[in-house]
Amino acid sequence: MVISTESQTPLIIGHRGASAVAPENTLAAFRQALSVGADGIELDVRLSRDGVPVVIHDATLRRTGLIAGSIRRINSKELSEADVGTWFNRANPKFARSEYAKERVPTLPEVFELCREKPAKIYVEMKSEKVDVAAELAHSVADLVKAFKFQDRVIVLSFDLAAIATAKRFDSSIRTGALFGSTRISRRNWRENLLAAAVDCGANELLLNRLLARRRLIEKAHDAELRVVVWTVDDGKWVERARLLRLHALITNHPAKFLAAR
Repeated sequence: MVISTESQTPLIIGHRGASAVAPENTLAAFRQALSVGADGIELDVRLSRDGVPVVIHDATLRRTGLIAGSIRRINSKELSEADVGTWFNRANPKFARSEYAKERVPTLPEVFELCREKPAKIYVEMKSEKVDVAAELAHSVADLVKAFKFQDRVIVLSFDLAAIATAKRFDSSIRTGALFGSTRISRRNWRENLLAAAVDCGANELLLNRLLARRRLIEKAHDAELRVVVWTVDDGKWVERARLLRLHALITNHPAKFLAAR
């Protein structure tokens, strides 16, 4: 059975940074999460047209960039000029700051540089709608983890378990996590199938939507030597529940609130 070796559990991981109070997946959001003492950050990464892993959740700039354009069809230089903070100021006037309008789409190397001097975990979720691009992205992310010597700090994630296996084959020392959403509940033998899929792709951690976080499944995951992480939770009561269930980490939009609860 795997028990976390960190001094305090559950670990508190900032979802896309401290995304409740700063624009998601920006350096500002990551700095905010780290400044309040989060144990780590979670982020999304896609490939730009020129093959650079860039940090953004959506496949387009429509929501956070307020402009049209597919990430896969825009090069990294153009993305570095896209305003991805103004949307947050408009949507969240309570937390709006004029400097957020200067936030741009960061590259994964930029985020790694930000975290170089801080002992934080980095959960990197790979996003891709195409198999060939997913494999390329997995190689690119794994290569960066190896270049930065972050094998003990980065956990590479995906709903696409084949991409997880690709990253693991590239460098077996890279830690990986298998992501699962709540749609699994409706399937027959979902617990057994879910665990088998996670083990088969070589995952080290099991990342469950909060609706999947049930004692029986979590106990079976521990038996399979998988650390269990639950996403995305914003009710502070989850901290005590996580202790009772022996969860490794919680991913939240409000890391400061969860740290206070812990």
